[in-house]
Amino acid sequence: MSAIDRLSCEELFRRLDDYLDRELDEREAQLVREHLETCAVCAGEYAFEASVLMNVRKKLGRIQAPAGLMAKISKKIAEAVKRGT
Repeated sequence: MSAIDRLSCEELFRRLDDYLDRELDEREAQLVREHLETCAVCAGEYAFEASVLMNVRKKLGRIQAPAGLMAKISKKIAEAVKRGT
């Protein structure tokens, strides 16, 4: 792979959140994976951010929404649609 086809650490950090959220196209995701395979610093940052994200998702899965919240949200959405906003 040529230097042109590689991401710098700065470019990786700009894409890392999108990579973790699976929002990159396949080409960009491949560039991120290749960089993570060759850069220990970025791989460490990725591991840290991925673990934080995983822990947040676990905790959110245990939080119960207040009774009636979905009905209130649905009502607000319907009102916004009627207003055209």
